[in-house]
Amino acid sequence: MPKDLIEVKTIGCSGTVVINRPENQNALTRSMIGQLGEALDDLYREKSVRAIILTGAGDAFCSGVDLKELQSIDTPAAQKQWGEDASNFRDLLLHMLETPKPIIAAVNGPALSEGAGLVAACDLVVGAEEASIGVPDPQFGLVAGVVAPLLCHRLGRAHATRMLLTSAVLDAPEAERLGLFHELVKGDLVWARAAELAEQVATGAPEAIHLTKRLLNDMASEQLESQLSTGAIMRAMSCTTEAAQEGTTAFLEGREAEWK
Repeated sequence: MPKDLIEVKTIGCSGTVVINRPENQNALTRSMIGQLGEALDDLYREKSVRAIILTGAGDAFCSGVDLKELQSIDTPAAQKQWGEDASNFRDLLLHMLETPKPIIAAVNGPALSEGAGLVAACDLVVGAEEASIGVPDPQFGLVAGVVAPLLCHRLGRAHATRMLLTSAVLDAPEAERLGLFHELVKGDLVWARAAELAEQVATGAPEAIHLTKRLLNDMASEQLESQLSTGAIMRAMSCTTEAAQEGTTAFLEGREAEWK
């Protein structure tokens, strides 16, 4: 998988990570999830970078994992691989939460499934007016196990329950009203506004910002980490079901799923 599917740019006091697979709605492959973690490490080590911006190329932020890759596993190795996939994504979200530098999501389009999880793991979120966010995983016979705890953490149980059980995709105004997006701007200004927030972050002492982020995450870290691990197990279990086989196949074939 080409390295440039995850691009890293440094401008001023901000470092930007771009999910760069626009022809596939920035769907994440296994290697891309690893590269995202590497990009965070690179920008953490860059002293001039005071905040990290995460965004997507083209018209989407991130549509989730690549369902073609999920389906392509040989049966004997499938269960182990699905477990590793869920654990690796859990580790990425924990890495985002634990990275001392604030991470700002510049949500330029749909953020679905794992894409919604990436948004929820960010500290600040700027949404384009045409952006959306949701977890349609049940429509594919899957459980959004790793994303669900973060949605509960950010939204509270009631709103997260509605999203998770109805596969609701929220438009940008509703996402802002519920607190998933902190503010909305016109689509062509989403990165620029995120960069402005990075500059505001940079007016504070680095040590103070790092400790403040640690304090905010420590308030729920032990319980949240346990929930994310449980969610990873549930996600992996859902991948083994006939429903997941039917749901992902139906999506890739462009038809409605037929549930038994």
